[in-house]
Amino acid sequence: MSVKVRFAPSPTGWLHVGNVRAAIITWLFARKNGGHFLFRVDDTDAERSKPEYEEEIETALAWLHLNWDEKARQSDRWDRYNAVIEKLKQAGRIYACYESAEELALKRKTLLNRGLPPIYDRAGLNLSDEQKAKYEAEGRQPHWRFKLNHAPIEWNDHIRGPVKFEGEQMSDPVLIREDGRPLYHLCSVIDDLDFKITHVVRGEDHVSNTASHVQMFEAIIEAEGNGTIPDFAHLPLISDKEGGKLSKRLGSLSVRDLRENEKLEPMALVSLMSRLGTSDPIEAFCSIDPLIESFDFGKFSRGTPKFDTDELLRLNAKILHETPFEDVNVRLAGMGLQELTEEFWLSVRANIERLDDVKSWWEMAKGPVEPVIEAENTDFIMQAAAELPPAPWNEHTWSEWVGRLKTATGRKGKGLFMPLRQALTGMNHGPEMDKLLLLIGPDKAKERLQAYKKAA
Repeated sequence: MSVKVRFAPSPTGWLHVGNVRAAIITWLFARKNGGHFLFRVDDTDAERSKPEYEEEIETALAWLHLNWDEKARQSDRWDRYNAVIEKLKQAGRIYACYESAEELALKRKTLLNRGLPPIYDRAGLNLSDEQKAKYEAEGRQPHWRFKLNHAPIEWNDHIRGPVKFEGEQMSDPVLIREDGRPLYHLCSVIDDLDFKITHVVRGEDHVSNTASHVQMFEAIIEAEGNGTIPDFAHLPLISDKEGGKLSKRLGSLSVRDLRENEKLEPMALVSLMSRLGTSDPIEAFCSIDPLIESFDFGKFSRGTPKFDTDELLRLNAKILHETPFEDVNVRLAGMGLQELTEEFWLSVRANIERLDDVKSWWEMAKGPVEPVIEAENTDFIMQAAAELPPAPWNEHTWSEWVGRLKTATGRKGKGLFMPLRQALTGMNHGPEMDKLLLLIGPDKAKERLQAYKKAA
């Protein structure tokens, strides 16, 4: 298989729009290339990982129609991680360190005060067996670091282009905690090798991690005699519309909130996130197929794209304006609008931003409405009520009715149409009245027009 990618969220919170952007782009790349999409749950953080978060991630992917070909969970793979760890220890690429958090903080502060980069001094490599035994007798448990080779680390990034780090300018990363559990970095690299991942797509905040990961890939491949380092594509992080950091603490930026509270259409989010930061225009798509076809990493810029919720709402509205009735009828029935017809949907959809907005138009047409009849229009509305055509009505009823009123009263334009709209709907805006009049029907129209008696 030429392309195999993974989306690997941690189930430690609600899925954030920044994370889901990586999922969408990774999925589009896989589908464009006829590839394989792995959904991998990175749940090595046992304290913070929760089943409800994992369930919500699955729900969000399904809602966005990002189907996966395979699912894996890191917590099922401890034996494999431990086996690789032993090989790396034997190869001398992982070494024990006994500094406390306070001691490491002091080392870091000292280096920074001297104007030096806070690179670990590899003191753990110089410990004798006696010194290690003494530390452990004091109750200290070691954490384990990966020994980086002091050599250039290079790769050709699909978005950033050529990337180069110098190994001697990097600090040996901690891979195993004091309690013996491996951290994200090592588990991720082992998984990417075992699942034969060909391309890793993630945020640019992982670029420095990738530099150390490249050497971890090399070390494991050397220890086991097989495997291939994947390609990398690091996406610029998105900002808010003012250019500030997009905080994960903002609940409104979780996919769960956009789906359940904002009631947005999934393709609005997919349309925005797939084009954000690219040379392609951001447009509203009702189908994901054109986005698959047009996908290309070469279209992504290195600039920081801005996430604007107002733009998301505009896309949402445009999608609904083009959505056929058969795509929403089940959802409308679930909202208690079982009697809503295709005619009604086609008449009002151009006036909604969210699907929930249909309820207000349904209530306007079918429920009690407080007509707006201004004093200066009372005589006009009285005459309009008298001229109201008898049933049955058709698509020409409105034009015939207002034509007669125009001739009889001399009114035209806004002075003719607005009082009728206000009296029939209680509002100053809405769908075209020729369609709306049919939805209201003769009985309710007559009842509302005769509210002039109360106004008088």
